[in-house]
Amino acid sequence: MTGAATVPNRQRVLELIATEIGRGELTFPTSSQLALRIRQALDDPDCAAASVARLIQADPLLAARVVGLANSVLYNRSGRVVTEIQGAVSRVGFSVVRSLATAIVARQIAGTPLQAIHRKMAMDLWEHTTHVAALAFVLARRATRQDPDAAMFAGLMHEVGGFYLLSRADEFPGLLDGSLMSDWIDDGEDEGDAGPKRSFESRVGRAILDALHVPATVVDAVETVWQGYLTLPPETLGDTVLLANRLVAVKSPFDRSGDDRPSAASLDMVVEDEMLTDILREATLEVDGLARVLRG
Repeated sequence: MTGAATVPNRQRVLELIATEIGRGELTFPTSSQLALRIRQALDDPDCAAASVARLIQADPLLAARVVGLANSVLYNRSGRVVTEIQGAVSRVGFSVVRSLATAIVARQIAGTPLQAIHRKMAMDLWEHTTHVAALAFVLARRATRQDPDAAMFAGLMHEVGGFYLLSRADEFPGLLDGSLMSDWIDDGEDEGDAGPKRSFESRVGRAILDALHVPATVVDAVETVWQGYLTLPPETLGDTVLLANRLVAVKSPFDRSGDDRPSAASLDMVVEDEMLTDILREATLEVDGLARVLRG
């Protein structure tokens, strides 16, 4: 299919994209190949920190993020600065390095769109993504008692479908114009007679997460964000990330809430004997600092 993806046929274009990626027709950018190799190396239980460090040194983008994260206030409680990669890897752990490598691949899926407006959307989407990941990390640690590293990973992955849409924007002019979200998050395909319908966002995003071998616990959390059903007070990893997505100050260009975004005050509740607004106020610097490191 070629030509403009105008409003009347946008749903058909989304169906085509979802079908293609569902068949496994996904090629990661050349710029992502090293990050993919690092992630695959970390899947080996016999992988040594020194071997991972050598790979990371060849990827300046990932190296900067790993060292920056290791020296952030959330990972460096002792105040001792590390400057070499192996020490940084040892401090943050393999799972976090794997998450960062996977997130870089997700970000690079968008490539460099030809149109300036789409390049800005990619930048804004990454800005939003890193803030959600940072806030999810803090909420998991301070409020919901979920795994903070898993919450950060899920936050980094929750807009992976948006990055993929940006990669197809030049191919289908008009794909990202107008009220995209009404089609993107709308129910799209039955999972069987007894199963729920899945949105285009879920179909595309899930295929990418599967291709990246994202752990099931993180996939389930991201699916909670896509479904949009928040349990209060938050009880699960998915609730944690969805709450972060609802409260984060930096909006996504694919934002689904319009003018109905809740404030912290409107969602205020007692969590672990503290008020949510108090937790967020105290954690502002931590969230901003972590988001800056993740963004690079």
